[in-house]
Formats: sequence, structure tokens, C-alpha cells
Amino acid sequence: MVADQSEVIEFLCAPDTYGVAGPVKRIDTHGAVVFLAGEHAYKLKRAVLFPFMDFSTIARRRDACEKEIEINRPNAPGIYLDAVPITRRNGRLQLDGDGEAVDWVVRMRRFDESQTLDRVADVAPLEPPLLAAVAQVIFQSHRRAPLRDGRAAAASLERYIAQNDEALRESPALFGADEVDRLTQAAKEAFNACRPLLIERGEAGLVRRCHGDLHLRNIALISGKPVLFDAIEFDDAIATCDVLYDLAFLLMDLWSRGLHQAANFVMNRYLWAAGEEAHLAGLKALPLFLGIRASLRAKIAAAAAPLQPRDRAGAMEDEARHYFKLAMGFLVGAPPRLVAIGGLSGTGKSTLAAALAPFIGTAPGAVILRSDIERKRLAGVPEKERLPAAAYTPAASAVVYETLNRKAHLVIEAGYSVILDAVHGQFPERNVVEGIASHAGVPFTGFWLDAPVPVMIQRVTERSNDASDADPAVVRAQVSHDLGLISWHRLDSTFTPAAVVDEALSILALKREAHAGPAAWGCGRACLEAAAFRARPLM
Repeated sequence: MVADQSEVIEFLCAPDTYGVAGPVKRIDTHGAVVFLAGEHAYKLKRAVLFPFMDFSTIARRRDACEKEIEINRPNAPGIYLDAVPITRRNGRLQLDGDGEAVDWVVRMRRFDESQTLDRVADVAPLEPPLLAAVAQVIFQSHRRAPLRDGRAAAASLERYIAQNDEALRESPALFGADEVDRLTQAAKEAFNACRPLLIERGEAGLVRRCHGDLHLRNIALISGKPVLFDAIEFDDAIATCDVLYDLAFLLMDLWSRGLHQAANFVMNRYLWAAGEEAHLAGLKALPLFLGIRASLRAKIAAAAAPLQPRDRAGAMEDEARHYFKLAMGFLVGAPPRLVAIGGLSGTGKSTLAAALAPFIGTAPGAVILRSDIERKRLAGVPEKERLPAAAYTPAASAVVYETLNRKAHLVIEAGYSVILDAVHGQFPERNVVEGIASHAGVPFTGFWLDAPVPVMIQRVTERSNDASDADPAVVRAQVSHDLGLISWHRLDSTFTPAAVVDEALSILALKREAHAGPAAWGCGRACLEAAAFRARPLM
């Protein structure tokens, strides 16, 4: 603190300041004080001077308020209204009045605080439609974000590694010197391996002025839709990053809470929305991004622990250790593998793929490449728009499978596992997939899902809000085809969803607890089954 703001804070705590009858709620953070009054919220920048944040003068605080409006309005136009002066006239303070400005606040439209996604996740599963919307909103925010210098962003990552190392060593009771050595060495090796890729991504326009603080607490549900808010405004350098580094904060936050299915779902939905093969190659840097994000959280929690009341200090120390362990896990990773899921329409390929993906390979799990998604992208239509029969000719399907196989190569080369989700109804198609794994030198597992024809027809008839165009006529046509020799593991998808998933995991020699617990969408195995399968047979 470099200045006394007590008079301004007292003024902003008073209901009369806003002409409201009810009490004013105050929320304190290290860099701001927020006052909730009536239908609005007012955010006062603290008069602080940190190495990363300078609000030491009135002019700087005004600039920060105006910058916050400018940065956040594109993502949350309904929330961020304007920057308002606190003025003094005849010895009295006024909000947006005449006279000399003694401080500034950001004026925002108030929303339900219980609807930030961290609080939503505390009481209920984060449902797939919501997560899909979140991924889409993030992708759109990245598309309109201003381009920035990739070399500068790469240099920042290298500085973060050094700064994290220094800060973690200041808490020897929490992190042993050998542990810090291993974490820092792993981060440096990952950075050096990714440096050319990071520069290349910057040149390709994938380094931008992003949100910078993209975790669950900074995403709110407003009128049922996710809205990004509270982006970093005080330092462009911190918010200038690879778009996947921006996304990595949310993925790390979900993973750290045990919401592994949700983290994997968001990653895949973002990749589907982007559709760029550059992002698949860019996955090589994702473990580095996740590791740095988790290390930053570890050092912040460690620094905060001594400042907590005695009954909170232990919990904060546990949090610091938790993030430290996560960081090492992200950086160490797991070898990639290729899994293919085949079967006729209505047998449950996509549902099984989504359930298996978080358990396979490096966090947040396998990349799902789905034929229905690629077919719509190649046709240039939205995911849920129905295609004409011409899009399903043998020639068109050959292009789809060629695209899937090329993308699988990219993902495996980046060090991530792949699940190929397609009918794979012909022996040559299955043979080519196995060849991809053989050529890449990674393990391969193929699953073939079976179900009676009436069950498949019922499922495609009941299916809605999905990328698949399959209908009963498609099922009947597929059944008439000669499928050839099927050597993949055959699974009966009329069993319960949990039984099918458990059998597949057993074949893969994996367990539901492979990533530190079965909590998937938000509340353990029961919610995994309910959210992933919606209490229905595999579809």
C-alpha cells in the first residue's frame, strides 16, 4: 500500500452514496475492493505497488479502470459500463460528480455471484452443453483478440519458469530442494523442446492479447450463457500469450478440482471449434502450459499460507502442495497411444469415446477425432446442420477418413493420445488406422461396438442435438454391407454404460482412478454415468 484510501472506501461502503436502501456488500482482493450496491458493482483499484502491478497514483488507477472497460467489454458488454470518478467538492466526496477527482472506480452491472462457474461446480455437475458453450465463447474471444509478438510471449514463459523456481525455494517446508530441482528441470526441458514451435505459432497468429486469467471464477452464467469477465488489465505482457496457454488455465483449474471429464471435454470442444491443424501440432506445448499454470498457483498458495489465520494456514499449505504435484504430473505426462472406436450408427461410439478420453495419455487426456465433426467441417456447414446424401458418397467419405488419419498423425507427434471415432465399416479403413499406430510406434487398441438392429434404430431415432446425420435408413443400409473380418475388441453396447466403460478400461489396462479419482463432470462416478450417458443406453 502506497496511499491511504480509507476515506474513499468508507464513502463507497455507504448506501447513501448510491441512493440505495439496502446494505453495501464489500469484497476485498489484493488489488481491488469491490462494492455491490443495488443493481451495480463498483471496483476500486487499491493504491498498491507490486512488481507486476502499479496502481500507485490516481492517474494510474484511472488508466487501469479505463483499460479494464476496454479489455473486458468485448467479452462482457452487458457487465462493463464505464469508468467513474470519485470527486471532491466543498469538502464532500461524490460519485461521478463535479470537482477534483480523488480516485476512480469501474462501474459494472451486477450479476448473481452464485453463478460464477467455480460456485456452480461446487453444487452441481458442469453439464456438457454448458461446457460446449464455454469452449465456444473462449474460442470466439481468441478469434477477436489482437495479435501480439510470439517471441515476447515465449520469453515470458521462460521468465515464469525462473520466477517460479525462485519463489518455490522460499518455502522449503513445503517443497524440498530436490523436488523443486526436478520440477524446474522438467519445465526447462519442455520449454527448450517447444521453443521453435512457440515462435512458429506466434508467426502464425496464435499469440494474442488474451484474457490472461481464465479460470472458473472468472466465467459467469448470465441469462443461462457463459460470459468471460475480469480479464487482466494491468499488464499487457501477462495477458499476451499463446491462445492454448490462455485455455490451459481453465483446463488446469478443472483438472485440479478432479473434473477430468470436463477438462477433456472443453479441450476437445475448443479443438473442434478451431479446426486448425496448427492447434493439434501445438499440443506439444500444452504440458508446458499446464505445468507453468499449476506452478504459479503453487507459489501463490505458498506465499499466502503464512498470512492466513491459523485455522486456514494448513489448508493453504495443502493447496500449495496439491498444485506443485499437479505441475510435475503435467510435465512428466504419459506416452501416447491410438484408440479406434468403430461400429454402426447408434452403437455408442461417441459416448464411449468421451467417457474414455480423460483416462488415456497425458492430461487432460486423449484428443477425440470424430468423423461426423470432420465431415461437417469439410462441407463448410455448422456441426448440427444436416448434410445431403452427396456428402456421404464413397469419395466424400474417403476424404473424411484421410483427414482423420492425417490429424491423428499430428496429435501423436505432439505427444498426445488419440481416439478415432468413426464407423470404420470396411476392412481397409481399419487396417489403415492400425498402420498409423505401427508407423508412429505407439500402442493400438481397436474397439467394435455391437447392438441389435432395433436398438440402433431406436437410438438414432431418439438422438437429437448431435453432429450425426444417421437415421433408420442409414442403419438399415449399413447392416446390409459386408463388414469383413473384424479383429478389434468387440463390446456389447446394450450393457449398462458403466459396464461398457469398465470393460474398455480393463482392455486398455487403465482404471477409473488413473487420474487421481473418478470425479468427472463434478460429483464422482454417479455423475459420470448420468452426465456422460444421460441414463440411457450407449448411443
